[in-house]
Amino acid sequence: MDLRKMTVSQLREMLISRKISASELLSVHLERIERSQLNAYITLNDKAMEAAREIDRRISSGQELPPLAGLPIAVKDNISTKGLRTTCASKMLENYIPPFDAGVVEKLRSAGAVIIDKTNMDEFGMGSSSENSTFGPVRNPRDPSRSAGGSSGGSAAAVCAGEAVLALGTDTGGSVRQPSSMCGVVGIKPTYGSTSRSGLIAFASSLEQVGAIGRTVADAALLQGVISGPDPMDPTCVIKVKPKNSIQGTLSGLRIGVPKELFGEGISDLTKDVVMRALSFMERHGAKLIPLSLPELRYSVSCYYMIASAEAASNLGRYDGIRFGHASSEHSSLAELFRNSRSEGFGREVKRRILLGTYVLSAGYAEKYYRRAASMRAKICSGFETSFSKCHMIASPTATGVAFPLGIKRDDPTELYSADICTVPANLAGLPAISFPCGSGEGGLPIGIQLVGRKFAEDQLFSAAYSFESLSGGYEQLITSGGV
Repeated sequence: MDLRKMTVSQLREMLISRKISASELLSVHLERIERSQLNAYITLNDKAMEAAREIDRRISSGQELPPLAGLPIAVKDNISTKGLRTTCASKMLENYIPPFDAGVVEKLRSAGAVIIDKTNMDEFGMGSSSENSTFGPVRNPRDPSRSAGGSSGGSAAAVCAGEAVLALGTDTGGSVRQPSSMCGVVGIKPTYGSTSRSGLIAFASSLEQVGAIGRTVADAALLQGVISGPDPMDPTCVIKVKPKNSIQGTLSGLRIGVPKELFGEGISDLTKDVVMRALSFMERHGAKLIPLSLPELRYSVSCYYMIASAEAASNLGRYDGIRFGHASSEHSSLAELFRNSRSEGFGREVKRRILLGTYVLSAGYAEKYYRRAASMRAKICSGFETSFSKCHMIASPTATGVAFPLGIKRDDPTELYSADICTVPANLAGLPAISFPCGSGEGGLPIGIQLVGRKFAEDQLFSAAYSFESLSGGYEQLITSGGV
């Protein structure tokens, strides 16, 4: 009996029936972490065992348990946790301990979750490989010589490797979905406004959302349901209906749009083949495939990197060594303190995006770049709205290929940027999107399929993904066999 491979419902039943205690379940995961070479974690929670024992006391006294009671859950290190170091994988915040919990963390605690750790990531969420971290790269559990994806690579790797039951990531341009695809787990980017951003250390405020990662669709859906909903501390949180905890999936009558722009140049042939086989499988079980063209998506990567970098330059301006962040000990003037603190505190990729963002916002260039990007964003949103008059959801590969070797793309950031073609459109439009495994490619490494839905249609995405998961025999079988 391997507890690290069990679903949330199975573990919950074992806890309620006292076949295992919450402290024993936590110990299994802590032992796994201690032996791990994946570097998925930055900080372990020294109060996790105390929280697990409190759940055991509640079980012993016969109290009704909340939905995540006793489950070890990992939290990405850009989500604030009271009393627990939160670094954003940056030297700039290397010793920062928040005095408050993020809104989603408050909901985790209320649901009885045991926060086991803070997971490694690309610095401030800027990257697609989890290599841009002060604490070293995250390794892929499927092949430790390869990237776990990014920027939520630590969260996806932890769930895949059985080092956490569930995990929270954040998704600004694909940072939950892409590592989920590369590690072979399920990841959801919810609708913008459905989930609190309070206590999330900002990168690009109009794009990023907190999303759930699990080993199955039902697991991810349960976690997303717990953290979704209004928060008085976040005025952008507008959802009126939370995702359902129960899923009753069917593909019958489902219309799935297939845009040619997301199956074109840059996507590996094997990835396209595996995803198209998955879509054909869904068609055989009642879905209808609708060919689409969204020509605006050709500009989505350029549009995204202008807007995201502009917002990053604004958000990260607060880290000057005086108000917030690392303060350099080498300075003879105020200007030198600012310069040295930022030079020492920020990594190469963060500096690159701050420079890009400052440039596109500067006098004489804002009209040429930033405002044109904002206009294109509106056209991308309009293109999605038009497409949803023809279909319920839109399908594509999640990533352009399988997990790549560590180090191979660090010297060419534009190659990593262009690989975000399938994921950034959903962020620009504020739409929900889910990634789940549909087969494997080179070296038996996982390939994920992405479904993008209308705003607040998370339940419909979960239903379609759950149906595929059930009909295909489960994701590990799919990855092992290569696909349907």
